[in-house]
Amino acid sequence: MSLTLDGVENSAPALSSRPRTYQVRTYGCQMNVHDSERMAGLLESAGMVAVEEAGPAPVLDANGEPVPDVVVFNTCAVRENADNKLYGNLGMLAHIKETNPGMQIAVGGCLAQKDRDTIQKRAPWVDVVFGTHNVGALPVLLERARHNADAQMEILESLDVFPSTLPTRRDAVYSGWVSISVGCNNTCTFCIVPSLRGKERDRRPGEILAEIQALVDDGAIEVTLLGQNVNSYGVEFGDRLAFGKLLRACGEIKGLERVRFTSPHPAAFTDDVIAAMAETPNVMPQLHMPLQSGSDKVLKDMRRSYRSSKFLGILDKVREAMPDAAISTDLIVGFPGETEEDFQATLDVVEKSRFATAFTFQYSKRPGTPAADLPDQLPKEVVQERFLRLTALQDRIAAEENAKQLGRTVEVMATAQSGRKAAETHRLSGRSRDQRLVHFSVPEGAETPRPGDLVTVTITEAAAFHLVADPATAADYQLRRSRAGDAWDLAQAASCGVPAPGVGTASGEKKAVSLGMPALPVRTA
Repeated sequence: MSLTLDGVENSAPALSSRPRTYQVRTYGCQMNVHDSERMAGLLESAGMVAVEEAGPAPVLDANGEPVPDVVVFNTCAVRENADNKLYGNLGMLAHIKETNPGMQIAVGGCLAQKDRDTIQKRAPWVDVVFGTHNVGALPVLLERARHNADAQMEILESLDVFPSTLPTRRDAVYSGWVSISVGCNNTCTFCIVPSLRGKERDRRPGEILAEIQALVDDGAIEVTLLGQNVNSYGVEFGDRLAFGKLLRACGEIKGLERVRFTSPHPAAFTDDVIAAMAETPNVMPQLHMPLQSGSDKVLKDMRRSYRSSKFLGILDKVREAMPDAAISTDLIVGFPGETEEDFQATLDVVEKSRFATAFTFQYSKRPGTPAADLPDQLPKEVVQERFLRLTALQDRIAAEENAKQLGRTVEVMATAQSGRKAAETHRLSGRSRDQRLVHFSVPEGAETPRPGDLVTVTITEAAAFHLVADPATAADYQLRRSRAGDAWDLAQAASCGVPAPGVGTASGEKKAVSLGMPALPVRTA
């Protein structure tokens, strides 16, 4: 017998009879999400299992949830409340760790790289602190902390091992992130990322394509190329056209049906990339292009080396080459010194840009960034009022742009995620080629898709943040079973220890795979 934290008997097996369990909690950008996949892969290579897959647990928290033996926080330092969020969560774990001495807590990511000693001073019960440059050291640091019964901190100032060489445990089989570079050479005054992740380091094209091929061989049909500034790829080895060439090379990979990338920088966005997007069939008609501000004065203060006219010109060229392209963006409201006139310029550019969606942020003062020391920091109430006006405008535009999709026939890749009202509506969810979220129903008598399968449906309803497709009859619904769906079946069977009939590798041998890409939020306040 074992006990819950409230002292109730629990019939779960003893700790010594099972492998150690882990949980990775991720905050921040897609780069952090991808780093968390590496952390999970490293922990599993060290013999641990994800807590949700480990079966009955010896210790449960007050909500009846299993308590992992190792909790890893992969932190973000971009937002002002990032540290409050971290320390709040660490505080909630303090009592659990006190009553469960074998438990370990590790903190990594951008906030760990920035705060270093502060974390152990404010939360001395943390066992390991590691930075953005030495993710691969996590298992060793955990074992060292356990062996020495003493907290371990290791923060490197430069990358020791490129993250893509590390083991990975991905979230789903049908799509995956592929890092093409790490770090950033820009000096945006609001951003702390370059000081935490270092200068840009580019992978060689052959390594990237080999990783993509490995994902495809294991069943993935979609990849997203990932970097702090993907379209400056090639700067390290002196080829300014390298990113467009990489997109075209992705088009040669048999079985790869969808290619996306995030995030480019408008200053480095060139016509050859637009041509590569338009001329490579598996590169999706979707572009995330961060604007940040529509005011040329604010862009200058941000050290964003483009102006609003260039930004709008890029969008015109993209839409000329791909008329149905969906374009999204990032926006910052309330940058120091932003006047009402500056803010109106942002509203004007947003109106002209017709973004499908926007990730809109209130400016967050971050110590260590040049913008933190600028005069004319705006009052919170002014920033909030402008934020509400901007999001209202963008919500209207998004609804209008989605309304144009009514009656269109679209191909949707089914995902494992479902909408909040799925139980009520009985709809499944997926992403169209242009990355719009589509909730769809399966007509009576038609076959239900697996995650990774593709359905062709006609859009029947539209809202600001999603589309709906409710086929009237089976004739209005087409299903294409895919290799990704087969891989999903295989992975599900493997997780249950049950063979998946009729699903295997080209040689007939069945093997488990774990690939994936997490869903992106519609908008972050």
